[in-house]
Amino acid sequence: MSVFEVIGRLPDVQTVRDRSRALAMLDAIVCRERGYRYYSFDRSWSKDQELASMTDGSGNDYSIAFSAAGAYARAFDHESPMTPWRSDPLETWPGLFGSVPEVFRPLIVEPAFCEWEGTPRATVCFWRQAADAGWSTGNLDVPSESEDADGAEWLFDVLVAGTADAYRVFAEEYYEVPLDLAAVQHVHDLKPLTAETVSALNREAELDDLADDIAQIGYPA
Repeated sequence: MSVFEVIGRLPDVQTVRDRSRALAMLDAIVCRERGYRYYSFDRSWSKDQELASMTDGSGNDYSIAFSAAGAYARAFDHESPMTPWRSDPLETWPGLFGSVPEVFRPLIVEPAFCEWEGTPRATVCFWRQAADAGWSTGNLDVPSESEDADGAEWLFDVLVAGTADAYRVFAEEYYEVPLDLAAVQHVHDLKPLTAETVSALNREAELDDLADDIAQIGYPA
């Protein structure tokens, strides 16, 4: 499943934003060390943008910038045949950014999304403007040598699935801890946190200790 199938399965921008906040809050509870979290969300990433992000600690990541204009996403699979590192000098995949609307184009060269010398760090790019009926991606050919050549399927799998159980399965493997599905569902539904819910997800976590994470994520109080 390439980016074309992924964007066909993604819901509207607000739902993607809500799912992203839920994933970030779940990770904040399950993993108290910020530097080791898989999912994050920053409601104050810039003056007028929020940022959902994923990093797996092995060189793969994604970012979704939310604003009044809509949402812009880029992702990077370091083993993809579409990596900019396939050539010297580095070069992004043909067509990856050619159709990006003007309102999102500054994000293509955002330093946080680029390699040290300025080349965009991406094998996936898609977007949705506020008035659009669906998500869009560039006019590009994804290599057919594998079913997930650009990495879009596995990079966005939990976000696309959009279920509490999808996060539970991911987290139990990634963090190697058992999770209570009802507690995961509580956070996935963006219900106000309780001490009981937090304890059910991480016995070493305290609700009062999550204040900064709640504020950064913009999780409903």
